[in-house]
Amino acid sequence: MNAPSRLRQMNGRDPHEVHRAATPLELLFDLTFVVAFGVSGNELAHQLAEGHIAAGIVAFCFASFAICWAWINYSWMASAYDTDDWAFRLLTMVQMVGVIIMALGLPAMFESVHDGERLHNEVMIAGYVVMRVALCGQWLRAWRQDPGRRGAHQVYLTSLLTAQVLWCIIAILPLHVTVAFAAMMLPLVIELAGPFVAERRFGGTPWHADHIAERYGLLTIITLGEGVIGTVTILSAIIQDPDLGWSLGAVLLLAAGIGLTFGQWWTYFTIPWAAMLERRRDRSFLWGYGHILLFASIAATGAGLHVAVYLIEDHSKLSEVGTVLAVAVPVGVYALVLYLLYNLFMRVVDPFHLLLVGLTAAVLIASVVMAAFGIPVAWCLVVVALAPVVTIVGFETVGHRHVADHLDTL
Repeated sequence: MNAPSRLRQMNGRDPHEVHRAATPLELLFDLTFVVAFGVSGNELAHQLAEGHIAAGIVAFCFASFAICWAWINYSWMASAYDTDDWAFRLLTMVQMVGVIIMALGLPAMFESVHDGERLHNEVMIAGYVVMRVALCGQWLRAWRQDPGRRGAHQVYLTSLLTAQVLWCIIAILPLHVTVAFAAMMLPLVIELAGPFVAERRFGGTPWHADHIAERYGLLTIITLGEGVIGTVTILSAIIQDPDLGWSLGAVLLLAAGIGLTFGQWWTYFTIPWAAMLERRRDRSFLWGYGHILLFASIAATGAGLHVAVYLIEDHSKLSEVGTVLAVAVPVGVYALVLYLLYNLFMRVVDPFHLLLVGLTAAVLIASVVMAAFGIPVAWCLVVVALAPVVTIVGFETVGHRHVADHLDTL
């Protein structure tokens, strides 16, 4: 890129540009989501440990969508129009401030969902307002300087502003939690439909397949950091307890936490997402939107490890079975979504994948059964950590040939 001292024409990047990689600015932008995922994971762990399972899950799903959607909005726009000049940098930094404001509003939202009265997401919406002001500024700049794609730009701007007005109205009105979530369906549909209409009906934007795949991979790594944090938290709680200290249980929990993080990383990057997107750009929405569930399940895995800390410290109302489920369920969801994303994108039904899914489920069920029979939680979590190993072994021995065949069909 040219030096960022002067403004550059925002007329769209080359979607086939060679060696396109994430910029230092994008990496800095991603760091704000470490805070957001961290706060959301901590709040989920706290709610689960207090026995507020339904409220915690509902609030976490809402928070995960808000976090992931903020990242998706910026990343796809940047893939198509990143000029890396001073104006683009400043507007990106404004969006980073918005992400931090949104993260600061997560605890109040979680608490209000648990209380079951009025939904308090005002601070989260304020963060989105800050983000949207900057994002719309970038889309307006593209609209002015890239006239050939103005139809798509107008759809993006209209959907963003319309949805944001509705989000603000819902936040201002004193709505009961249930009514508020029902009302959110309208702006949610607008949010999801806007990019689809812009890209499919109005020519779309010149996003880069390799770049987008790398960006999603980087956010996957950031989300996996929650698992590392959860592991460190477990060990800190054990080591600082004079009655426990370093023990076999501590070593097992270390192995389980790091093993889960490494296993989920390996399974995700086993799949050649960039090659798939390059061959079939028309299936990008299934892939891009489906990752919201993937990111949420990874973050929930880290939260489940936090729940194990509360159990060790006798601060949890969950049983041993509940604690194991807090980790096993998101690991299972992650594996299922990973296979669904791959097979739906490829439009295949691979019997070998069905076998791997079944074996993964068997491992996770075994861990819960072990907890029900009184096996220590540390051993049960080690078994949970073996679940991704099923996919790793399957793909490294046989599955890679299936992937090559499926790519040929694209």
